[in-house]
Amino acid sequence: MVIKVFLASSSGSTAIKKKQQDVVGFLEALKVDYTPLDIACNEDNRMWMRQNVPEDKKPANGIPLPPQIFNEESYCGDYDTFFDAKEGNLVYTFLGLPPPPGSKEAEQADKDNIVENGTHAEENLDDTIVPVEDRNGDSNKEVKQATDENEEGEGDEEEQEGAAKEETAETVGDEAPTEKEEEEEAAVEETDEVTEDTVIAP
Repeated sequence: MVIKVFLASSSGSTAIKKKQQDVVGFLEALKVDYTPLDIACNEDNRMWMRQNVPEDKKPANGIPLPPQIFNEESYCGDYDTFFDAKEGNLVYTFLGLPPPPGSKEAEQADKDNIVENGTHAEENLDDTIVPVEDRNGDSNKEVKQATDENEEGEGDEEEQEGAAKEETAETVGDEAPTEKEEEEEAAVEETDEVTEDTVIAP
């Protein structure tokens, strides 16, 4: 990309000469490559500049005055817009060039990126670590809840079985004696009586 600066080498206006020197001197201080194009000695340069300055940037008489700055075919601006960009440390943006590392404009661009994104990319790494429980969302909570319910259900079943066994044991102990048991008890009593009679007899 070539920066073109349209100048008037033989301008009789002191103000125009001063503005041209200001632009050229600042570009040289920044070590920005540019091509000076004289409109006073070259009619083609004069016509090209007048045709390519946007209508809304032209003065009331329709004839733009130097210095006028272009990046290749793209119009950058005149001295006033250049001065505003210089005051705001935005000359590279004004010229359509990437700011070199370490420049004030590059530092400002980094700050703007941090403001837009919130934090540096490195700082976001810790925030991306999500606990395992949170990765599966509600589904993991549902599975855990179902497992807890199953364990509680099994515990209730065991308690019910234990209670049933105790009731069965109590019922068996309280049951009335069967006919067979009564006959056996009666036979035992008769045997005891016979034994007593036998012992008593002379």
